[in-house]
Amino acid sequence: MTRLPIDDALPELISAVARAGQAVLQAPPGAGKTTRVPLALLDRIPGRIVMLEPRRLAARAAAQRMAKTLGERVGETVGFRIRGESKVSKATRIEVVTEGILTRMIQSDPELPGVGAVIFDEFHERSLNADLGLALCLEIRGALREDLVLIAMSATLDAGPVAELMGAPVVTSEGRSFPVETRWLDRPLGPRARLEAETAALVERAVTEAEGGVLVFLPGEGEIRRVQGLLSSRLPACEILPLYGALPPAQQAAALEPGGEIRRVVLATAIAETSLTIPDIRVVVDAGRARRARFDPGSGMSRLVTEKVTRAEAAQRAGRAGRVAPGVCYRLWTRGEEGALSAFPDPEIASADLAPLALELAQWGSDALPFLTPPPGPALAEAKALLRDLGALDGMGTITPHGCRLAALPLHPRLGHMLEVAGAQAAPLAALMGERDPLRGAGSDLGLRLRAAKGARDLPAAPDMGVLARVRDEAKRLARGRADGPALSVGAMAALAYPDRIGLRRPGDDPRWLLSGGKGAMMEASDPLAGARLIVATDLSGDATEAKIRQAARIEETELRELFADRIEEVSVCEWSKREGRVTARLQERLGAIALSDRIWREAPDEAVARAMLEGVRQLGLRPSPAAQRFRARVMLLRDGGAELPDLSDEALMATLEGWLLPFLGRTRSAYDWKGFDLLGPWRAMLDWNQTQLLDREAPPAFTTPLGRQVPIDYDSQPPEIALRLQELFGVTRHPTVGGTALKLTLLSPAGRPVQVTDDLPGFWASSYADVRKDMRGRYPRHPWPEDPTEAAPTLRAKPRGQ
Repeated sequence: MTRLPIDDALPELISAVARAGQAVLQAPPGAGKTTRVPLALLDRIPGRIVMLEPRRLAARAAAQRMAKTLGERVGETVGFRIRGESKVSKATRIEVVTEGILTRMIQSDPELPGVGAVIFDEFHERSLNADLGLALCLEIRGALREDLVLIAMSATLDAGPVAELMGAPVVTSEGRSFPVETRWLDRPLGPRARLEAETAALVERAVTEAEGGVLVFLPGEGEIRRVQGLLSSRLPACEILPLYGALPPAQQAAALEPGGEIRRVVLATAIAETSLTIPDIRVVVDAGRARRARFDPGSGMSRLVTEKVTRAEAAQRAGRAGRVAPGVCYRLWTRGEEGALSAFPDPEIASADLAPLALELAQWGSDALPFLTPPPGPALAEAKALLRDLGALDGMGTITPHGCRLAALPLHPRLGHMLEVAGAQAAPLAALMGERDPLRGAGSDLGLRLRAAKGARDLPAAPDMGVLARVRDEAKRLARGRADGPALSVGAMAALAYPDRIGLRRPGDDPRWLLSGGKGAMMEASDPLAGARLIVATDLSGDATEAKIRQAARIEETELRELFADRIEEVSVCEWSKREGRVTARLQERLGAIALSDRIWREAPDEAVARAMLEGVRQLGLRPSPAAQRFRARVMLLRDGGAELPDLSDEALMATLEGWLLPFLGRTRSAYDWKGFDLLGPWRAMLDWNQTQLLDREAPPAFTTPLGRQVPIDYDSQPPEIALRLQELFGVTRHPTVGGTALKLTLLSPAGRPVQVTDDLPGFWASSYADVRKDMRGRYPRHPWPEDPTEAAPTLRAKPRGQ
């Protein structure tokens, strides 16, 4: 057996497991941990060893390699279980499984009978299933199986947090088999550069400059096919082989088996990063892109998106070149750009659709698991709301029998619910909606895609035959052993999966819909579904307010009423219409946010109208009359001085509309009515008798002159102000005040023109009055201008002519 770097670390790992029952193993790419560790533990662990792999291809390949090491066939000592394929027997001691399989094993029997150890390989990928599996195993070990051995393994893992969560020692394997030289681009790619063309050019360079087989990392099947097409004519002396998850097993095996004399170039997705040994590879070309699962609000499920690789992923990929000899790694980015890459990928739990996780947690009976990264609270709450909508959880958040059936299906809960209710007839649609669009550029009609999957030829665009083949295979598997339910249209089946995406067309020429979940959606006017009154939008752009519909199906109202009879509510609605500028009262039959029927509610109670009008007031704003504004100014003057009076500021009034305004609105129901509404009455009612007396005493609406005349006080001025004839204040020796504040006096001539502004009347009498008197006596000789105004009697009269 060829010696590998991991062999030096195995004694320490075995010792750690014997001592602590757990371990975190760090081993560089190519160290051999995937195949050596389970075999090293085989004679030391009672029971089966279950090892998790993130991908089906890696699980199958790891099992085959270990079986070959033992000189056996797969299914004897070493076997594997993946979705749709299993090779195990009663003799199997090492079982390599994909990550979701472990969750099903635990949910079926939490004690994991017969399992002695669980190994989490390539844990650095931080998939949702791996995080959940580790959390469940830690809880099981703490409560049920303290003898259960747990090992987390990775080449690029930040081991500290994982070791702390597990309470496990860290074991490190130093070095890789052979050194790898890294070569970067001399300058960054331009904004118009095409990934496939640049990658093909870099592969040509690598083939020219370096020896040995070439492994090229690309984000997905489409990019692999395009690069393969470019290289087939440029490198005629090389064998160009694809390697990706959806490839038939025979073609996958061709890339994993030793080649002949012809030099090989393997074009692979991230499945070749880990757990796989591709023979004869000495050169890696890294296009610098990875495809990750991210929650797509448009589809309501996780979708694959293309992003830049992280430094950890780049290191993992480079290590593939050093497995059999010194190697070279070519990177499709500059050395300077490398510093801007993220250190590690974000854990999937931070950005994925959490509906499947929420269902698993509900089946387990607790959210309080020891997660390395806890699921985000808002996303988890949204996931639970969806599950309640699908009938998988009850109102208390407890899983229902229907939810238990959904949890047992290898489908998203949306699609599982559709399959459970509609039966085998929904299998092709469930398979189709779990795949990428096979008819791009052919409008939004989901029914057209389903016809393509069933073999129709009269299609408006050429379908992706690879996608359709996978859809057909998956549909057969999902339909197996399942009877049909009542016959349903495509739209009705889609509505079962997307009860929150049922759309009612808005009035107007533009094709826009209000969805039952409350969001808006639109599509191109040229789309064949643009005229449909009711649709189910199964795929939308991510716009939060009005999304673009990418896929949808037409549905009839009769179908909706049959499917959702228990959800359609008769509601009376009184609400403010911003568009009409008035309160509208309607009687509606509603399914979520959409109204299937809508008629005028002529008997709407006054209180309901008034409450709806409050929203109109919030939009229109307060419009006090001059009298109401003066009243408010008086109140605020005393309140600012410390008096216990209501806060009549706009902010406070708008925040408390229901308390002070609602009883006075009556039948006020439009912007026109509000324009004539006087706020003085409601504002006066906010003061009790003592407060009213205080207000009239300390901040009266008018100033009473010595002659008994009432002069309105302008409280909008700062300070409050009055204007009156100078002679009317003769004999006044104290400056008038309101609320402890001196009034601003505008003193007028007999003709009503301002002659002086003062906030100190005694000071004016003692100083400036003499100059005013001198000027006024010449202009108004018939009016009294005494030398000492403080001793004179107030007057508004002039001397008769001739005197």
